[in-house]
Amino acid sequence: MNTDLIIIGAGPGGYETAVRAAKAGLGVVVIERQHLGGTCLNAGCIPTKCLCHSAETGEELASAITRKDEVVEKLKAGIAQLMKTPGITLVEGEARFIDRQTVAVGETVNGEWTATSEYTAKNIIIATGSVTKYLPIPGAHAKGVVSSTELLRLTTLPKRLVIIGGGVIGLEFAGIFQSMGTQVTVIEFCKEVLPQFDRDIAKRLRTALKKRGIAFHTGAAAKEIHEGTPLVVDFEEKGKLQSVEADVVLMAVGRAANLESLNLADVNIAMTPRGITVDKHMQTSVPGIYAIGDVNGIIQLAHAASAQGKVALNKILNPDYDLQRPLLIPGAVFTVPEVGMVGQTEEQLTEAGIEYQAHKAMYRANGKALAMNAEEGLVKILTDAEGKILGCHILGAHASDLIHEATLAMQLGATIHDIADTVHAHPSLSEILMAAAEAE
Repeated sequence: MNTDLIIIGAGPGGYETAVRAAKAGLGVVVIERQHLGGTCLNAGCIPTKCLCHSAETGEELASAITRKDEVVEKLKAGIAQLMKTPGITLVEGEARFIDRQTVAVGETVNGEWTATSEYTAKNIIIATGSVTKYLPIPGAHAKGVVSSTELLRLTTLPKRLVIIGGGVIGLEFAGIFQSMGTQVTVIEFCKEVLPQFDRDIAKRLRTALKKRGIAFHTGAAAKEIHEGTPLVVDFEEKGKLQSVEADVVLMAVGRAANLESLNLADVNIAMTPRGITVDKHMQTSVPGIYAIGDVNGIIQLAHAASAQGKVALNKILNPDYDLQRPLLIPGAVFTVPEVGMVGQTEEQLTEAGIEYQAHKAMYRANGKALAMNAEEGLVKILTDAEGKILGCHILGAHASDLIHEATLAMQLGATIHDIADTVHAHPSLSEILMAAAEAE
C-alpha cells in the first residue's frame, strides 16, 4: 500500500502528528506495536499524575490503581476515536524498514519475525519512544526489582521501597509511595537529585522531601541487589559500602531510545548512544525520514514529542520551511512541592561563561500561598543585564502551571521588565513571578 506519510508509533508525538497530517490532506498510516498513547499514557505521565492525586487525597493503593486504570482506558478510547479521522489508517504490529521508503509490518514469534503487510511513503516519521534502562549490576533483574511500568500495577503497598535513581521518575514515585505510608529510600549516583535541573531548586526539593520522611543517599552508587525476602541493596557512598533492605526496588535510572526491530542500520540512519541523530527539523541523516520524541534522545518529554512532530510535519508539508529558533520546552516534576523549569540553569550559564543576574521571590511572602498553607517554595528568574530572560525555575505549589508565564515571555522575547509591568491578579500565586521580576 502506498501512502503520503508513515508514522511508526502512536504515542503523543505520533498520534497528534497523524491527526494534523490527515487534516492537512495527507494519507497517513500509523503503525503501533503495543498500546495507543505510548509510554506517557500507559506507564508514564498520566498514570503517575493519577497516583499523585490519589496520594494527596489519602486514597488506598488498590482503589488508586483502579482509578488510574479507568483514566488510562478512557483516554485510550479517545485516541482510538482520533485514529478514525478520515485519512488515517491504523495498523497493529511491529514495524521494520525494508528500504528508505518502505516499511513492513509483522510480528515476532519464537524469535522469528514475519512480515504480514508492507507500506511505502515518501516521508516516514519514527516515533517509537523509549524503554527502561537497567544498571549493569548483579541482581538488576531479580524478583522484586521493577520498572515504573510494573510499579504502576502494584495492588499491595510495599512497606519498604528503595528507588535507584533520583531523577524525575524516581522522585515522583518517592513522593507518591511515601504519602501512602511506604518507607522510601532514594539512591542517586550524582551529587544532587534532579541533576539536569537548577541545583538550588533540586537541593531545596530534596530537603523538603526529606522532611516528609524520605531518606536520600546522593553521590551513591548502587553495586548489587541481593534477591530474597527482603531484598538487599548494596551501595557505595563516600567510599563506604552500605546496605538497605526493601520489599520492592524501583529501577529509575533513565530511559533509552526504543530502536528494537526497526532495522535502521540497513537504511544507514545515523545514531548515537542517546538515540537517532536529527537536524533542527527532526530529519534524520536520510532525507524524508524523521525521528521525534524520546527516540531521538534530545529531551524525553511527551510535550516535546508533540512539538517536534509539528516541526517535522511543517517541513514535510513545506520543504522551504525553516525553523528560526530551537524549541523552548518547559519541564515539571509533580512532587510536593512541585518543580517547574524552562531555559538555562545557573550551572549551565556559568559553564558557558554567560553573565547573568538571578531575581528571586519566596512563596512565604505571598498571600495566596499562605492561605493555601503552601508557603514552601521560591521563584528564580535568570536574566542578562538588559533583562532578557535566560531561564526560570520554580519550586512550590502549582509550579507546573506557573512556569508557562515565563515560557511564553521567553517565546515572545518579552523581558523581565515586561513581567514586572504586567498587572497580576491578587491574591494569586502568579504574583510571585511578578515579585521576582521586580526584585533587584
